[in-house]
Amino acid sequence: MSQFEKDQYFMELAISEAEKAVLIDEVPVGAVLLLGDKVLSTAHNARISTFDPTGHAEILAIRKAAQTIKNYRLTGASLYVTVEPCPMCFGAIMEARVTEVVFSVREPRSGVMGSLYDLQNDPRWSHKIIVREGILDGPVQELLRNFFLKKRLGPQDHL
Repeated sequence: MSQFEKDQYFMELAISEAEKAVLIDEVPVGAVLLLGDKVLSTAHNARISTFDPTGHAEILAIRKAAQTIKNYRLTGASLYVTVEPCPMCFGAIMEARVTEVVFSVREPRSGVMGSLYDLQNDPRWSHKIIVREGILDGPVQELLRNFFLKKRLGPQDHL
């Protein structure tokens, strides 16, 4: 499997997670964390449903993966996420020593891997992260657009 095919396959899994978030009225962000080609965890946003401000898909996927391997270090792991990580998620990615982050769409208001900031390229970090972006960005943009359109219209307007 080529890198392109691998990226598409795992981003499709992340999109499936994002679709689960929509079902519980959460912002549609999904994440898949893997080591090699083995999926360690999947997650979707659950801030509202769990009353947890840290309930971002990335954080939940990192927590589950660390529990799975019984180690807080996820060295060599790849994180696929539908939306560019925020500062909190970036911190968790760094602390877990995730090796690679692949995201679909940029988040201009809070994304720190190229949009608002470009933290992974700050030379002061001892841990370096490989970042790729734009994988299946069309379907993710559509999922986000539809979610927020329904939010703006309200429940009575999209029946």
